[in-house]
Amino acid sequence: MSRLVVISNRVPLPDKSGTAPAGGLAVALQSALEERGGVWMGWSGKSIPSREKPGLNIQEHGKITYALVDLSRKDVDEYYAGFANRVLWPLCHYRLDLTEYARKDMAGYFRVNRLFAHHLAPLIKPDDVIWVHDYHLIPLASELRQMGLKNRIGFFLHIPWPPADVLFTLPVHETIMRGLASYDVIGFQTAHDVENFAGCLKREGIGRELGDGLFEAYGHVFRADVFPISIDTGAFAQAAQNSQRNAMVQRMHKSLGDRDLIIGVDRLDYSKGITNRIEAFEHFITNNPASQGKVTFLQITPKSRSEVPEYEDMQRTVAELAGRVNGAISAVDWVPIRYVNRSIGRNVLAGLYRMARVGLVTPLRDGMNLVAKEYVAAQRSEDPGVLILSRFAGAARELDGALLVNPYDIEAVSNAIARALSMPLEARRERWNQMMPHLLEHDVSRWCTSFLDALAEHGETGKPRQPAGSDQAA
Repeated sequence: MSRLVVISNRVPLPDKSGTAPAGGLAVALQSALEERGGVWMGWSGKSIPSREKPGLNIQEHGKITYALVDLSRKDVDEYYAGFANRVLWPLCHYRLDLTEYARKDMAGYFRVNRLFAHHLAPLIKPDDVIWVHDYHLIPLASELRQMGLKNRIGFFLHIPWPPADVLFTLPVHETIMRGLASYDVIGFQTAHDVENFAGCLKREGIGRELGDGLFEAYGHVFRADVFPISIDTGAFAQAAQNSQRNAMVQRMHKSLGDRDLIIGVDRLDYSKGITNRIEAFEHFITNNPASQGKVTFLQITPKSRSEVPEYEDMQRTVAELAGRVNGAISAVDWVPIRYVNRSIGRNVLAGLYRMARVGLVTPLRDGMNLVAKEYVAAQRSEDPGVLILSRFAGAARELDGALLVNPYDIEAVSNAIARALSMPLEARRERWNQMMPHLLEHDVSRWCTSFLDALAEHGETGKPRQPAGSDQAA
């Protein structure tokens, strides 16, 4: 069996006992690496003075070699905070108003990808299978091809892929497309993302569709297909069941009394629709006076990318909005919104999901959104809650038992909250039973295996891989 080499922007190192950090993706990838042996490479999270040469820190844990790259402060500013998160992230989430393209950031993005390639290439064996993750590292395969590597290289995009009219606003869109065409298999979250990608190839005659998921562009044949990511469903369901013994979960349950709980869990990001959601909850409370004092909305929102100005602004906006709503509709013995601006441990989170009557997952745009799947997995089969889900989340393509909403329509989300809270038990059970078997079958391990199988199959049956050229705009 070929070794597996995983490259991601950040690497979740195991703890001293060798256990992977909590989280389905880390567990699944570590399991695949343990089975096959291999390398996991990425940024160490450390920034060093620009005058110092970025080093490579190698750590061995069992059959896995962790290769951590230090980046200079300039690299972090341009590659990560700049082009990746102020250009590609908003662009892929259809927020052209927030893209701030700067040529120096673009140059830094390609420079760091080249740095990763130069550190990675000496570690690669001829039959290694390489799996690159997410928008930070789109050009990596092209850099490796230029260095002569002919290994099978796959890429998985965890976020949405935009349509041609959005992508083509990016001055270096062709360089990005050329980078993607250097991979053997490209994985997207939904069929809509694949359609958008195909449209980008066709619009300017960049490439053509060959059928059966195969495309040709820049002289290279590759596969682009749907591989919806998931969670470790069984383990998360077990964590939720065990959470009733957790002291923090017990305190939360006691503090709620007989009130119904609505829960939202999101990283602090403008794509998550948090302000729209708070406004929808306010609309629900205001227009349903009988609910006042009988329902609590818990919004958990850990801080994110504080070095990016838009995220600092959003943190202030969300806090002020939650405070305004609480000030307007609170009672002496009731605060409608509990806003928590820090991370909550996985086991506690599973317990909070389990006690919540409604899961409110309403991003404005999302590649998948695993919170929706976690909420469903955490529910009690005999008395499940109701998932309210944005139709613009990738999870909406799979979770057919959710109440789908347009997150921009405040009144519609408000009405969905009212419907969810009043839904009879049998209807809630029926909806949950539509979703849970699917999640148990299509868990994160299956996602991992299906992608790697596709990459192996393409290497055996696809046309010979030719190194795709690279635009020198970088």
